[in-house]
Amino acid sequence: MKKQTYKDYAQSKATPSPLFKNMLKAFLSGGTICVIGQAFSDLYRTLGIAEKTAWALTGVTLIFLAVLLTGLGVFDKIADFAGAGTLVPITGFANAMSSPAIDAKSEGFVLGVGAKVFTVAGPVILYGTVASVLYGIIYWGCKILFEK
Repeated sequence: MKKQTYKDYAQSKATPSPLFKNMLKAFLSGGTICVIGQAFSDLYRTLGIAEKTAWALTGVTLIFLAVLLTGLGVFDKIADFAGAGTLVPITGFANAMSSPAIDAKSEGFVLGVGAKVFTVAGPVILYGTVASVLYGIIYWGCKILFEK
C-alpha cells in the first residue's frame, strides 16, 4: 500500500476530535490545578511560613497529591477527562515518574520499581542536566565578556 493511500484510509477511519471542547477542558483543568497550588501556597504563607519555603512546600504537596492520586487510580480518570490539562509540569511529571514504578511493582523493588521509575523521567533529567550545564557555560562566558 502506498503512503498516500494509507494516509487517506487512516483519515477516513479517524474520529474527528472536538478541538474546542478539548481545549476548554484542558484550560479549565490545568487552571484548577494551578488554583489548588496557589491555595496551598497562600495557606502556607498564612501559617507564617516564609515565601520561598511556602513555594517549596507547595511543590512537594502537589507532587505528593499527584503520586497519591496515581497510586489510587484517580489521576488516570482525571487525565481522561482533562486531557492535556493534567500536564501542568509538576503534576504531570509526578504522574509520569510514579506510573511506570507502580505498574512494575510486581517485578520487585530493584528490577521493577527501581528500573522502571526512570523510563519516562530519565530523558527529562538527562536533557535538563545537559541544558543547565550549557546555559551555565553560556552565562559564565557572557559574564566574563561583559563585566569588563
